[in-house]
Amino acid sequence: MAKKKSNFSAKKILKWFWISFVGVIVFLFLFFMMIAHGWIGYMPTIEELANPIDKYATQIVSADNQIMGTYSQSKENRIYVDYQELSPSIINALIATEDARFNDHSGIDAYALVRAVVKSLFMGKTSGGSTITQQLAKQIYSNRGDRKAGNLVERLFQKPIEWVIAVQLERYYTKEEIIDMYLKQFDFLYNAVGIKTACWVYFGKQPKDISTEEAATLIGMCQNPSYYNPVPKKKQERTLGRRNVVLDLMRDNGYLSTTTCDSLKALPMKLNFHKVDHKEGIAPYFREYLRLALTAKKPNKSNYPEWNKYQYTKDSLAWINNPLYGFCNKNKKSDGSNYNLYIDGLKIYTTIDSRMQNYAEQAVAEHVGDFLQPAFFREKAKSSTAPYSRNLSKKDLEKILSRAMKQTERYRLMKQAGASDTEIEKAFHTPAEMQIFSWQGAKDTILTPMDSIRYMKSILRTGFMVMDPRSASVKAYVGGVDYKYFQYDMVTVGRRQVGSTIKPFLYSLAMESGFTPCNEMLHVEQTLYDDLGRPYTPKNTVHILENEMVTLRWGLQQSDNWVSAYLMKELSPRAFKRKLIEAYGFSEPIDAVPSLCLGPCEVSIEEMVSGYSVFANGGMRVDPMYVTRIEDKNGNVIATFSPQMHQVLSEDASYKMLSMLRGVMDGGTGGGMRGRQGVMAPMGGKTGTTQRNSDCWFMGFTPSLVGGCWVGGDDRDIHFNSMNEGQGARAALPVMGIFLKKVFADETLGYSSSQSFVVPEKYGNPCSNYEELPAEPFDLSPAVLDDLFN
Repeated sequence: MAKKKSNFSAKKILKWFWISFVGVIVFLFLFFMMIAHGWIGYMPTIEELANPIDKYATQIVSADNQIMGTYSQSKENRIYVDYQELSPSIINALIATEDARFNDHSGIDAYALVRAVVKSLFMGKTSGGSTITQQLAKQIYSNRGDRKAGNLVERLFQKPIEWVIAVQLERYYTKEEIIDMYLKQFDFLYNAVGIKTACWVYFGKQPKDISTEEAATLIGMCQNPSYYNPVPKKKQERTLGRRNVVLDLMRDNGYLSTTTCDSLKALPMKLNFHKVDHKEGIAPYFREYLRLALTAKKPNKSNYPEWNKYQYTKDSLAWINNPLYGFCNKNKKSDGSNYNLYIDGLKIYTTIDSRMQNYAEQAVAEHVGDFLQPAFFREKAKSSTAPYSRNLSKKDLEKILSRAMKQTERYRLMKQAGASDTEIEKAFHTPAEMQIFSWQGAKDTILTPMDSIRYMKSILRTGFMVMDPRSASVKAYVGGVDYKYFQYDMVTVGRRQVGSTIKPFLYSLAMESGFTPCNEMLHVEQTLYDDLGRPYTPKNTVHILENEMVTLRWGLQQSDNWVSAYLMKELSPRAFKRKLIEAYGFSEPIDAVPSLCLGPCEVSIEEMVSGYSVFANGGMRVDPMYVTRIEDKNGNVIATFSPQMHQVLSEDASYKMLSMLRGVMDGGTGGGMRGRQGVMAPMGGKTGTTQRNSDCWFMGFTPSLVGGCWVGGDDRDIHFNSMNEGQGARAALPVMGIFLKKVFADETLGYSSSQSFVVPEKYGNPCSNYEELPAEPFDLSPAVLDDLFN
């Protein structure tokens, strides 16, 4: 009886074993089926699996094929890169380190999984069992889906969910595509999402150019980016050790020989770190201008303040005529949605040359930062109204500073927190630790917030832009001294009085009206009358040849106000205003008043550079062009851009102007370019200085470049007291001079100081029946010019 009972018990145990076994199999089958159908936790749709990574940063590319920066959504600074663009070392390091049997499994490595379980349960050790595909599934999907009701469930079943997604990914993608997606998705810190951005951030290279030891460093970070961060010095030894572990794994898996592995492990870690920050890097003002232009919306008149309705007109015309303005909102993708600058992975090819951009930024730093700013500090050192004009009353100064205080973030936050005016006033006069701008780098100091306002106001501002007048390509764009501290763009946004730089436009109207450079006038004071009969008699800065006959050529060379007033009297303010707006492309508001001949109107540097392109271009004005083409993330060209040209002057008038503007440089107010700067290339140009030295301008052009520079204070009451440094010839012209010397010295750019203006023979004598002056060659030696004009 005992034997039969034993047999019955064995059969019963066996029966329940098989029932349990089958039950577990059925349960697991149903469980994974429920996950696959999204009944448990979150499961991506087929469409999402087909496009698991659809958010890529847009890249801005320079004309010489350098990455200038990116536009991205939050920290998702991921840049599209194809598998074929990856260095084999990156791929080999990843497989050797993260998933040695990657090419043999279908999403789940059973051997690695069992090993991990055994080590965890019986040896108390943790061992990674996740495949690259599982890690990809976790990266992409672990934080997606509707979590309102499923947070706890998804945490409990996270691993099974990842397994199902991993298997699905293996069904839809090849091994190469999975590696490609994994490397595009991984966050390497410092806004470096994806391998392409990481290669640039840490080593300044493209993925195809990464060396084996550099690849090992990046892949080593995949275990824990923060722990193995190679940038902080205190973590570099740890990161170096992790890099060498990756190299050992590459050797163990047959990707490196022992000799090569040992030699690479002996190398020190060398970084070429580039932080990704839209406020840093090359041409930040230009990149911000481009971002705003591309994402502009169709202008709505109700969104513009009453006092700025002319901006509505300007933007409306740009929406219609400028294909770049509002590009993302005017163009649609194949699915019918508009392009998104931050997630569609566009590639924007600009006209900016990174080398010329660097030279432009260096020129600003060398002249404004190293020379002009210290001179300004010295002049204002003992002034109680510094940095403002000594002509300001104490009451006016207090009003200005109070207004500046109310525009600060500190004031806004204190007001928002309910602080009283007395409390705010006290806080702004209490010393505090802060970081301020200096030309030598950010400076930690202790100042009262009010003193910091006065200090930051004392920093001279500038804008500088250079364009090729033949192709309309903008080569350099410097919107200010430092985008981190001063984000107001003085190239396209800022508008300042242009002073005497407006005179060539007036003279061009005269040339079109039948005048020649050698027409003469009696050099005496001129009185003009406005539409209401009120007299206007401009003062003159030139006190030679009074009551004598002078030519128009001489008048422009010397920037003589009486000659300009004479021309305005002959031509009329209304005709001049119409010429400025309709032909030269200036924006309203411009008042048709007699004083317009001396440049009281406010114009942007961009508009001035476009206007001066007429004189270098045979009478043809070009609109500045910033972008040549735009590609989608797959490299398909979705937009191309071409120059927009406008005939402004007849050839006859344009060559007359060319002759006179060259005279300004060779024998007039622009002589400092020859003297102090030593630039002897054929040039035309004009300096400009407004009332009380508030605005300093220089506009200049060679046969192949046209540029404009403005220098001044944040407010018009911030300026030099005297003309020694506070004039266009001393404050703005040197920036262009330094820039040109750097460009001419760089033979790779293709610009030469020996290039000449081409003037057809029939226009060789701009004075027609008048004898060309001067009769004898002018001495252009730097020493002579320096004495004469400076």
